[in-house]
Amino acid sequence: MSRPSNWLRTQRKPELVDLAELAGLQDYQSLKKPELEIALDDHLRANQSSLSKDPRLEPFYDRVFAPSSPVKREVQGFNGAGSDGDMKPPKSARTRRVTKVANETQTTDDSSPDPPARRTALAARTPRSNLTFASSIPLPPSPAVVADAIDRRTAILRSKVGHAWENSGVTEKVYGARELLSSVVSVEAIVLSIELLGVGIEIMPLRYAFEIPAIDLLNTPSCQVSLPDLFLLLTSSFWSPFTLWISTSLLIPLVFAYFFNITLRAKTSHHMGARARPSPEPQYLFDPLAFNIVKALVTWLVFAQGLRFGGLVGDGTVDRIQGSVPGGYEGVLIGAGVGVLVSIYDAVLKK
Repeated sequence: MSRPSNWLRTQRKPELVDLAELAGLQDYQSLKKPELEIALDDHLRANQSSLSKDPRLEPFYDRVFAPSSPVKREVQGFNGAGSDGDMKPPKSARTRRVTKVANETQTTDDSSPDPPARRTALAARTPRSNLTFASSIPLPPSPAVVADAIDRRTAILRSKVGHAWENSGVTEKVYGARELLSSVVSVEAIVLSIELLGVGIEIMPLRYAFEIPAIDLLNTPSCQVSLPDLFLLLTSSFWSPFTLWISTSLLIPLVFAYFFNITLRAKTSHHMGARARPSPEPQYLFDPLAFNIVKALVTWLVFAQGLRFGGLVGDGTVDRIQGSVPGGYEGVLIGAGVGVLVSIYDAVLKK
């Protein structure tokens, strides 16, 4: 295996690739830099006759096929001139080098105006000290290296965020909340909570309790604190409206839902069809469908038809509940309708 020329070894890999394309070298894409130097050197030597005229490859042939002794070349030139009778003094080495560089530059400019060829010729004449200094300067990484670094950092960050999210337990809490709220009982509890909030604000309003003074150091203003008036628990102003609401929205519907429990009959029929002992345990202790139907019916009788339970309930109490529940008694009817729809949907899914 021949050793490549020094000029090829000083070239970088991209410059060697350009020279290989220029010289018509085949199958050089997979070669490494040392292998490419050897293959390109052999190719240029083998095709000297056709490639030596290219000014971009002239630096290679000048160094490879130049005479080994400058003194001998000068003597031969001097003898040749003496044979014609024209004796010319030999040129000095400095004059010869300057003349050669000027000729090379002129030839390159005249024959090939291509900027890459000019840069290749100039790079061939660059002193080794300048090449060493240029190679010592750290160059920025290629775009592929930068992209790989960004991908690695992004993967690490994504992994840390995923572990933090798993350790927080948010996913399990969300699934637990969804499972808890996905039932008829949860829907009924939400509806009753909304009604109780409105009634509670009416029958137990907030009263001024104390004041938090301003803090000059923190630049915060004074703040008044209000608390529920618990002394109303000792008066009929609290108990009359509360008893009316809890009776019409909870107690009376629960009594009817307990005795008119359609789920008990469905459960018993199912077990008897399977030739087993009928189970007295219903699917629900209180039938949600019957609960909402009775709740809507009692609310309509009391607030729309004037039912007063034999004088036990006054008009003032009814008016207070009517004004405190969100949406009035119509809001209670809407909540009962939502409960009916959810109950029917739940029964259909469990068939």
